[in-house]
Amino acid sequence: MRYSKSIFPAIVLSMLFMTARSQQVPMYSQYIMNGFLINPSLAGHDGYTAINLTVREQWVGLEGAPTTYAASFQSRILKDSYISKSTSVRRKLVKPTKGGKVGLGGYVFNDNNGIMKRTGFQGAYAYHIPLNSGGEDITNLSFGLALTAYQFSVNTEGLIYDPDDAVINTFDRSIFIPDFNFGVSISASRYYAGFAMTNLARGTITMADTSGLKRTELGHYFLTGGYRIPISSEWMLEPSTLIKSSDLFFKAIQADITLRTYYRNDYWLGLSYRTNDAFIVMAGLKVDRFYFGYAFDFIVSDIRTQSIGSHEITMAVKFGESARRYRWINAY
Repeated sequence: MRYSKSIFPAIVLSMLFMTARSQQVPMYSQYIMNGFLINPSLAGHDGYTAINLTVREQWVGLEGAPTTYAASFQSRILKDSYISKSTSVRRKLVKPTKGGKVGLGGYVFNDNNGIMKRTGFQGAYAYHIPLNSGGEDITNLSFGLALTAYQFSVNTEGLIYDPDDAVINTFDRSIFIPDFNFGVSISASRYYAGFAMTNLARGTITMADTSGLKRTELGHYFLTGGYRIPISSEWMLEPSTLIKSSDLFFKAIQADITLRTYYRNDYWLGLSYRTNDAFIVMAGLKVDRFYFGYAFDFIVSDIRTQSIGSHEITMAVKFGESARRYRWINAY
C-alpha cells in the first residue's frame, strides 16, 4: 500500500531510510492500454508507433494523496524504410515493408506520494522473435531491458518529528538513482502473457548521496495474462489479470482481475477488482487513430473513510494503421 503525507508519516520515514520498504512503484488501473509502463518487452510489440499520456489522481480528497503523470513513446524499428525506396510519398507501393524485430521505447514520469517524490525517465530496448512462419496470426516472443533513472526526494516541510532524530537529520533530501528493469512476454491475436521485474540493482547505485546511510530498494514483480473471446462479428470479451508482488512476496501480493467487453474494437467497458483495495469501472473509445480511456476506483479498504476514490485518464495516438498515409511505418 502507498502512504500519503497525512497518514503515518513517521512510519513512512522509517520505512524509507531504515528498511527495504523504501520504493513503491506507481499503480495503474488501465495497464492494458499501455502495458509498456510495467513491462519493457512490450516496446513496439504491436508494430505501431504510439504516444501515450497517463494521469492518475489517487485517493481524491485526501491531502498529500499519490499522483502519477507519465508520458511514453514506443515504436518498432523497420528493416527497410518506404522513404528510402521511393522518391515520392504518393507513389503506389505494391509490396509493404517488413517489420523489424527491434522495438524501442521510453517514458518520463512524475510520481508524488505524500512527502516522497520521484521524477525520472526510462529507456527500453525490446527484441521480438516470431514463433511461426507467417500468416495473419503471428505469435511473438519478446524480451526487453530498460534503463531507468530518477530523482528521489523527500519534503519534510510541515512534518512533525523529533529534532534529535539522527536519521532524519543526516539523510539527503534528494538523491539520484539509476537502475534496470527486465521483461518477457508472448503475444498473439487471441492471447497474451508477460512477466516483468523492476529495480534489478535494488537501488545500490546512488548519486548525490552523502549521508552514509544504507539505502535499499524493493524489487517488484508483475505477471500479466489475458485472452480475447469473440462472441460475434462486432462484440468481444477480454478477461485478464495482473498479479503484483515485491521482495516481500506473499506479504505484499496483490491482483487485478479484469473483464472488458469491446464493440467493433472502437468502444469498451470494463470492470476490475483489485484485491483488498478497490472495484474499478473503466470505459474507453477509439476515434480514428486516437484512443481515450477513463477509470474510477471505488475503494473498499479502510481508507474509504478518507477518500471518495481514484481517477485515471489515459490518452494515446497510434500511427501505422495505413501504409499509404504513414509509409515509414508497417503494422504487421
